[in-house]
Amino acid sequence: MTEPILEARDLVKRYGSVEALRGASFSAHAGEVVALIGDNGAGKSTLVKCLSGVERPDSGEILLDGKVVTLGSPTAARAHGIETVYQDLAVAPDLDPAANLFLGRELRRSGLLGRLGMLDKVAMRRRAVEEFARLGVQLQSVEVPIGALSGGQRQSVAVARSVVWASKVVFMDEPTAALGVVQRERVLDVIKRVRDTGVSVVLISHNMPEVLAVADRIEVLRLGRRVARFTATATLEELVGAMTGALSQEDV
Repeated sequence: MTEPILEARDLVKRYGSVEALRGASFSAHAGEVVALIGDNGAGKSTLVKCLSGVERPDSGEILLDGKVVTLGSPTAARAHGIETVYQDLAVAPDLDPAANLFLGRELRRSGLLGRLGMLDKVAMRRRAVEEFARLGVQLQSVEVPIGALSGGQRQSVAVARSVVWASKVVFMDEPTAALGVVQRERVLDVIKRVRDTGVSVVLISHNMPEVLAVADRIEVLRLGRRVARFTATATLEELVGAMTGALSQEDV
């Protein structure tokens, strides 16, 4: 297998006397969906926070394209091509899908109007339509507030926003939580399309059938450490066994 696009080596993170990460390692490759799973308290959220610039590990290394990097903030992570889709969507419900896609990265009009702060809404809407089509995001309209869309459509917009600006890795934290069956399938289809663009998708999920359906690889955390790695041929019993400690696998 090629060199990981993003790798964590022996990360340690303490919160007072609580050791959330105890030498955790992780790797993600370009053009794959890698699932990060583990029981509550396994350290998944802390690991993702360290890899997306929200937290700084106390020790260990983070490598991007084989080179050690310091991700001191989410802004620094985004500058390296790393984006995150959070479980709570983090969309602006009163704005339309195009405005949400460019939230914080708005395009200004040329000339004096741009210098006065006027936005180029036509260009943003045109680009949004192109990106939604590329990713297979189906919306009833790009002109209505995103709050009027279904849960699956809102989540698809949140996923698309991160993907448009990510050049290397997208973290997706429980992206299908609280969605119906049809909406879930649409979001999973978007995730597969993202993978096919060459971006690495890191899926954090408690839904094991969903993980087995969409992931190319699976890494398991338990008590702050990586304890197992599986291919997509793993069984549900193997995943649950690794998460609970009933099944051991030497970490190579």
